[in-house]
Amino acid sequence: MKIWAISDTHGMHEQLKVPEGIDMVIYGGDCSNSFSKAINFNEVAKFLEWWNALDIPHKVLIAGNHDTSMENNMHGFNKLDKSRNFHYLEHQFKEIEGLKIFGSPFTPTFGTWAFMKDRAKMDKLWEHIPDNLDILVVHGPPKGILDLSENRFGEIEQCGDKALLRHVLHRKPKVMIFGHIHNYKEYMNQGIREHGGVKFMNVSCVEDGKFDIGLTSNGITFEL
Repeated sequence: MKIWAISDTHGMHEQLKVPEGIDMVIYGGDCSNSFSKAINFNEVAKFLEWWNALDIPHKVLIAGNHDTSMENNMHGFNKLDKSRNFHYLEHQFKEIEGLKIFGSPFTPTFGTWAFMKDRAKMDKLWEHIPDNLDILVVHGPPKGILDLSENRFGEIEQCGDKALLRHVLHRKPKVMIFGHIHNYKEYMNQGIREHGGVKFMNVSCVEDGKFDIGLTSNGITFEL
């Protein structure tokens, strides 16, 4: 199956170039920007118009910390809707055409955005990740994997989740997809890194400080 993985378009999704021959598209969160739930609702609605129109057989969507209207279920994703042409995963498992996928929007607390939890509580949360996964898609990275950015003191640090890394290396999905931490100055987070038998992919599409020039990545296409 040919898969296109994208994340963190922050309202600029229409700039993406849809690859040919894609069987599944996976979105890793942050399709929107605004903290205001009312404004955010409209931003997500515009994204969904584009998303629903994609001529791709299988679609998997998770939220990110900027998607505040999704956290409040303002789009009705958590209601059964047989007419919906995509799978929304909120810390949930789904098997599609034999591929086992688990998706989660949660990231460690940084500010007061959506789907955030204290780092001390993340370990218990990640216990829900199943074994024998083909794809794990989480909005944020594991610690030390394509996760460099500047903290509130102006220092560069690894911003990922240490508990998440431990659970991923224990369960060993074939692929882990995430975004949340964009490219930053000379620190290139977008891309692929293999570690501990897992292929990690940061598929964020924007670059910090360059929102005015649009997207700087078209995500990653791969096959499983």
